[in-house]
Amino acid sequence: MNLNQLEILQYLQETGYNVTKVAERMNIVQSAVSRQLLMLEDELGSPLFKRHGKRLIGSTALGNSILEQVATIRQAKRNIRMLADDYLENRNGTLNIATTHTQAKYLLPKPITQFKKKYPDIKIYIEQSSPDNLIHLLHEQKADIAICTEKLDDDPKLVIKPCYQWHHVVIVPHSHPLTHGEITLERLANFPILTYSRGFTGRSNLEKAFAAAGMELDVTLAAADSDVIKTYVRLGLGIGLIAETSLEPGTDYDLSILSLEHLIPHSTTKFAYLKDSYLPAYTHYFIDQLLAASRNNALFSSDNKC
Repeated sequence: MNLNQLEILQYLQETGYNVTKVAERMNIVQSAVSRQLLMLEDELGSPLFKRHGKRLIGSTALGNSILEQVATIRQAKRNIRMLADDYLENRNGTLNIATTHTQAKYLLPKPITQFKKKYPDIKIYIEQSSPDNLIHLLHEQKADIAICTEKLDDDPKLVIKPCYQWHHVVIVPHSHPLTHGEITLERLANFPILTYSRGFTGRSNLEKAFAAAGMELDVTLAAADSDVIKTYVRLGLGIGLIAETSLEPGTDYDLSILSLEHLIPHSTTKFAYLKDSYLPAYTHYFIDQLLAASRNNALFSSDNKC
């Protein structure tokens, strides 16, 4: 058994058991891939893959168990590289951040700016996606850290920590009827509601609050980011329910902002990383800057209560 054979197992899993793609990744011929697999299976005394003719169609029970161990070995190799780079104070690495549009635009600019001042040669890649996919990117080791509000629930393979808490607000034109009188869920339900797509930016808390009041959250337009919601509120399509942290005083002066803190439970934005991964010094520094920006976000939020 050798590391090349284990790497083949890893690539087969990632490519859906496509031997051609594995051969391309490893820069070897397909017959060499097949030969290495047969040698490994002969050594272990049992098939690792289900076959239809010569084609691989899945893993056996033993194959699945071994693939779990391969993932551990893969993580150990990555950690060793990170440890060596840290020891040598290598400042030419990469930081892969997986997050949603809301966090990328409203939370990350300041910590990334501070980070680049200290580590100008570290490349930063921001992958914007749904919260479900952010977790997938962590497990696939395509992201070093994930930041979002939804879906980061208990996961035994992740370290999950809070960044900051925030509330939803209603945004409407200044002449809107909601700018007068008490804000209640019943009043909100009388207007077309524009808010986040399911799984984004505290949407689940909105649904829970309406359900607790015996109503259904009837959404006329759903989008993944606040900018789109603001655009259609300005076009008169309805009232916007968005995160208070996505308000921009310089550009949102044409909208009235009404707090929903008394109606909707607060939401918590969190960050996560793989429990078994070694975090280099520059990643720890980024987390420090992220938490500092989160504290500022919390202060900003308290200043925008209506």
